[in-house]
Amino acid sequence: MSVTKTKKTELIKKFKTSEKDNGGSSASQVAVLTERINNLTEHMKVNKKDQHSKRGLLLMVNRRKKLLAYIKKNSVAEYEDLIKKLGLRK
Repeated sequence: MSVTKTKKTELIKKFKTSEKDNGGSSASQVAVLTERINNLTEHMKVNKKDQHSKRGLLLMVNRRKKLLAYIKKNSVAEYEDLIKKLGLRK
């Protein structure tokens, strides 16, 4: 299912880049997207013919890919730290 408000706030607190960050930084956006992608992936394992959710999943994956490319372009160290924390690209 979708990410609850408390889970989203928890992720933003964990991945924020500054004290004033309320979820707008690329790192916190990637963290929230990753949580949503993981939840939707579990849904897709059960409901294989759900084409609407499949399209949404692909859109989220592409958005996360673009955000990660932006982070990598600006700071490779931050990028590597983020993918290590999220468990991406094993």
